[in-house]
Amino acid sequence: MAAKLKKGDKVVVLAGKDKGKEGTISSVDPKTGKAIVDGINMVVRHTRQSQTSQGGRLPKAMPIELSNLAILDKNGKPTRVGFKIEGDKKVRYAKTTGDVIDA
Repeated sequence: MAAKLKKGDKVVVLAGKDKGKEGTISSVDPKTGKAIVDGINMVVRHTRQSQTSQGGRLPKAMPIELSNLAILDKNGKPTRVGFKIEGDKKVRYAKTTGDVIDA
C-alpha cells in the first residue's frame, strides 16, 4: 500500500497520552505500521555510563501507530490523505481542502 504519511510530514496525534499534540515525523516503519514523531510518546530510558557516553536518564521518542496520526493541511487542521493522478505522477492530497501535499 502507498505511504499516506512520510518522513517530514507535520502531524497531530488523534489518540493516546499525547492526544492533540503536534510534531514532525522523523522516521516511518511501514512493516510495523508505526512512526517516530519528534517530542511525542516520550519515555525515559536508563543508560549505563561508558567511556564514550555520560549515562543516566535519557528521554527518548518511541514509535506510535500510524492510525493514531493525522496529517495537517495548510490551514493547520487534521485531514485524511487521498491519492490522485496528476499528469503521469501519483500524488497525495488533503481530503478536506483538496490541495496536493507533495508538489
